[in-house]
Amino acid sequence: MNDMKTLSALDGSPVDLTHVVKPVLDSGGAAAPGAATHPPRILLLYGSVRERSYSRLASEEAARLLQAMGAETRTFSPSGLPLPDDAPESHPKVQELRQLAAWAEGMVWCSPERHGAMTGILKAQIDWIPLSEGAVRPTQGKTLALMQVSGGSQSFNALNQMRVLGRWMRMLTIPNQSSIAKAFLEFDEAGRMKPSAYHDRVVDVMEELLKFTLLTRDVSPWLVDRYSERKESAAALSARVNQASL
Repeated sequence: MNDMKTLSALDGSPVDLTHVVKPVLDSGGAAAPGAATHPPRILLLYGSVRERSYSRLASEEAARLLQAMGAETRTFSPSGLPLPDDAPESHPKVQELRQLAAWAEGMVWCSPERHGAMTGILKAQIDWIPLSEGAVRPTQGKTLALMQVSGGSQSFNALNQMRVLGRWMRMLTIPNQSSIAKAFLEFDEAGRMKPSAYHDRVVDVMEELLKFTLLTRDVSPWLVDRYSERKESAAALSARVNQASL
């Protein structure tokens, strides 16, 4: 992996990222023999389709930081995604979302807080991602970072809801999180996040997400392996064997 990249500040000058710890993968400090060496794959979802969507702008800032730290990122646009159960699973936007979820090793969810809750736009995206699809589990054992933007004072309602959803989707939701209050003051006209304590927290969260992803992606199947599921699989196999012997 290349050395740490730099980001451009509002005036075009490089942003100092020397205090950002390089990914574990880059240093090799915690990589086990035979561990994956490709850049961590991170999918970003945001919860608004407004022309100037602050959740989208925050996600774009997060993506730039993740790329500077050495990750590969993709962002899903929710525009055109149908309501859950209001279209077949073959719908192009549903297929796009599910393919990205399968591709990702970690995710970032960013939602505005609307009426004291996460938006239906973000929830619809999560609802279209199944817990299992054949032998593939698109989210189980993958890492997750959470962010929210607010039009008023700082709040954590959307974050708390998304954390519950992350657990339900069997994801490894990192402890740190970001809540950006009065988001309309935190981005410039070009959509870049201004230097602030809020921006520093976004850096913290993305750095932590990358570390957790690097530390767990090679062992996530083992981390989420369950006795009850092994028992069910063994019982199903035994039933098939007995049926075949009749």
